[in-house]
Amino acid sequence: MASHLVSSLRRLNKRGDKMKKLLKTFAAIAILLYLNGCDVNEPEYIVDYIPPVVPNGVKVSIGDNRVDLYWNENRDVDLAGYNIYFSYSYDGEYQIIGSAPYNYFIDDEAVNGNKYYYAVTAYDYNGNESDLSLDVVYATARPEGFNQSIFDFRRFPNNSGYSFALYSVVAYDSIDVDFFFENYQGTFYLDVYEDTDIQDLGPTVDIYDIPYAPTTGWSTTKDAIALVGHTYVIWTWDNHYAKIRISNITNERVVFDWAYQTVEGERQLKPSVLGSRKALEKQWNR
Repeated sequence: MASHLVSSLRRLNKRGDKMKKLLKTFAAIAILLYLNGCDVNEPEYIVDYIPPVVPNGVKVSIGDNRVDLYWNENRDVDLAGYNIYFSYSYDGEYQIIGSAPYNYFIDDEAVNGNKYYYAVTAYDYNGNESDLSLDVVYATARPEGFNQSIFDFRRFPNNSGYSFALYSVVAYDSIDVDFFFENYQGTFYLDVYEDTDIQDLGPTVDIYDIPYAPTTGWSTTKDAIALVGHTYVIWTWDNHYAKIRISNITNERVVFDWAYQTVEGERQLKPSVLGSRKALEKQWNR
């Protein structure tokens, strides 16, 4: 009886061992099938750590308390946008002031008379950002005005001149005058005094067409023939630059748009004047 019981237990143990082996085999097959399915249905994900190309060709256009920035468009396929930075010096610390989806940005918080350096970066959809652009780009916003009129100095002497520093119409012989209007026998002139310079830069579309003042080519006669559609640069007696664009002329008056740089020009171009202005002088050719 005892031997029969032992024999039965041995047979049960053998069956149990076979069942364990069978379960292990099924488990292994299931794991292989799962792993094989993951390889087929879930492709490998590649992380992108490469930033876009550094933007280049940055340019600026200045206005009244604003600076417009433009640059060459990046061709990166994963480009998401651009970040714009500014600094008070080219080698200084740059701070981000905004972002743009396209290659154009307006800094409408620029303050007239403050000089800003700008740089642009590009970033992609993975958050990679390029280095700062290398272009040396700076701008100084300045005041401007439109549809200003002054009159022929012989007929209306008290309203014939303009002072950029005062943003105001003044008399042609005022100590503050920068230029004045003259109708001489049907030919119209913009006149300046001996301590001031003027130059006709030709026809333009608008006041923004001339971004910088010239360094040579000033009128030796201290005047320029006034023509509708032309822009003129004036180098004032106290070393500031201004420009006007004539929009209309009649026998009595000239109408113009203007822009005036409040920051004093470079000293090597025209020495600063210390103290008050001297008596007005002009050599008349007419």
